[in-house]
Amino acid sequence: QVQLVESGGGLVQAGGSLRLSCAASGNTFSINVTVWYRQAPGKQRELVAAISSGGSTNYADSVKGRFTISRDNAKNTVYLQMTSLKPEDTGVYYCNAEIAPSSSGYYEDYWGQGTQVTVSS
Repeated sequence: QVQLVESGGGLVQAGGSLRLSCAASGNTFSINVTVWYRQAPGKQRELVAAISSGGSTNYADSVKGRFTISRDNAKNTVYLQMTSLKPEDTGVYYCNAEIAPSSSGYYEDYWGQGTQVTVSS
């Protein structure tokens, strides 16, 4: 059984920083792309940042220069360092990853439960 668990959310003032973590546990033979999404109240879920198994990254235009995604393969953990936070960054942040539970090479899609980020003005 594979689990993704996010942590690190909270309440922060505008201009502040937070670091989110997404830890994979269980049968995680191989982890491919990991993506952070967020969903604000009344809005659709949107991609925030993504990182490949090789370390290539991609960011939404709205967070470029402020957020940094990274991964620690030894810990099966992906981080999202968020700086210069704005009220519009408020939302529930979800981690999504493509994980192969075994050496079969078949990847499945997994989601975490989400972590709330609230940025006050």
